[in-house]
Amino acid sequence: MTTVVVEKDTKVNQETKRILKRFARKRDNLIPILQKVQGRLGYLPREAMLEIANYLDVPEMDVYSVVTFYNQFRLNPPGRHSIRVCLGTACHMKGGYITLDAWKRRLGIGPGETTADQEFDLGTVACVGCCTMAPVTVVDGKPEAKVEPTRVDGLLLSFGHESQKELKKNHANS
Repeated sequence: MTTVVVEKDTKVNQETKRILKRFARKRDNLIPILQKVQGRLGYLPREAMLEIANYLDVPEMDVYSVVTFYNQFRLNPPGRHSIRVCLGTACHMKGGYITLDAWKRRLGIGPGETTADQEFDLGTVACVGCCTMAPVTVVDGKPEAKVEPTRVDGLLLSFGHESQKELKKNHANS
């Protein structure tokens, strides 16, 4: 298992260094560098952030602070399917937080996290501009209208998620 981690770290470091070569060693390049690295890797692993801090000669905490300040950056690898719950005013008034709680319970993760099987990642958005459809959940880039807790179950069934979970549970009990 250690070998896999080392190989992954090496790949992350190699990709990060390849991107860094395109940028001058100026602090002003921090956000564009983070965007490029995340675009390539899908998220910003710790190793990449350390490499960036070293390259720009800035404290590691400064890189981490920028990554956690802007919601465009991810600290966890994305899942195969992206779930974004709208928490804008209309969605909030129509139960967006209740919908978010349903997703959290069903997936067993919170916003900014990815399921252990890397199947789903969960996040929130301020507004998707579909207020008449509130509460809205964006699933793999497609807005889903009036997503209440019972619709969460239906959407997961469309991915076969619940049936896979049930099979695993039944297999463990046999």
